[in-house]
Amino acid sequence: MSTRDVSHLSDINKMTSDNDGSFKRKASSFRNFIEKGGQFAPEKGRYHLYVSYACPWATRALIMRKLKGLEGFIDVSVVSPHMGEQGWPFASTDAFPGATEDPLYGAAHIKDLYLRVAPDYDGRFTVPVLWDKRTQTIVNNESSEIIRMFNSAFNDLLPADKAALDFYPENLRAQIDEVNEWVYDTVNNGVYKSGFARTQSAYEAAVRPLFVSLDRLEKMLEGNEYLIGGQLTEADIRLFVTIVRFDPVYVGHFKCNLRTIRDGYPALHRWLRKLYWTVPAFKETCNFEHIKTHYYWSHPSINPTRIIPVGPIPDILPL
Repeated sequence: MSTRDVSHLSDINKMTSDNDGSFKRKASSFRNFIEKGGQFAPEKGRYHLYVSYACPWATRALIMRKLKGLEGFIDVSVVSPHMGEQGWPFASTDAFPGATEDPLYGAAHIKDLYLRVAPDYDGRFTVPVLWDKRTQTIVNNESSEIIRMFNSAFNDLLPADKAALDFYPENLRAQIDEVNEWVYDTVNNGVYKSGFARTQSAYEAAVRPLFVSLDRLEKMLEGNEYLIGGQLTEADIRLFVTIVRFDPVYVGHFKCNLRTIRDGYPALHRWLRKLYWTVPAFKETCNFEHIKTHYYWSHPSINPTRIIPVGPIPDILPL
């Protein structure tokens, strides 16, 4: 196990911005795939998923895992939302309600898993982490690729009804990819570019396109149940994890306050509530205590008092 000082990678408060004050997210480092005949074959019980309920990227993977009925195939560990100097801690280090210990190695923090695999690793210690218990390594830490694997890689092992579910159908892939591209840049990552901006100009350069895209999404959902093709797709999953956090966190903490979802976007708000209240995979993977605690506690450069707001009440309105 590496003992080198990696606090510049684990401590988000040591994160640097570009010269213009803008936030640039680094690409994920582990990009292997579960596939038949490959190094990482689809097998029941072989893989483990490390997540945070607070993290939207990790929640993508939890939603897809549940939608596809993979709970018995891929087990899960949940870190505490208190992401401090050493990064994401397990319950053995910070016993926050709902957090768990690392059952494989007894790791104290997520960073320990990265350094176990790559002692010279020089990236951020992010979640989700898809782990292979057989070869004791990280398969992938890019959520967009993990959800693609969960969508199809285990189909031959699943019951017919779950195998038939396809959230990236071939006939809609071009549309899904196109929507994912601008939603990622301006919405999923746009809230972070707004919140982590270090200058007024960098903040405004992020927050204004964010709301242009929210306006665009509102028009897409007017009279429609889903974003694309009249069916639930990967595009809905990827957007949901940002929109469900918007009013409780991003409006205040990240200064994304031109409008709220509940008061400014009726179609988007209806879409959000319908997914949350009618599709268990969305509600059951959403933990507002973890979400609010993480953001308001873990970013003292933005919220130095670490006071966690009590509102909005309720976290999400009924249908």
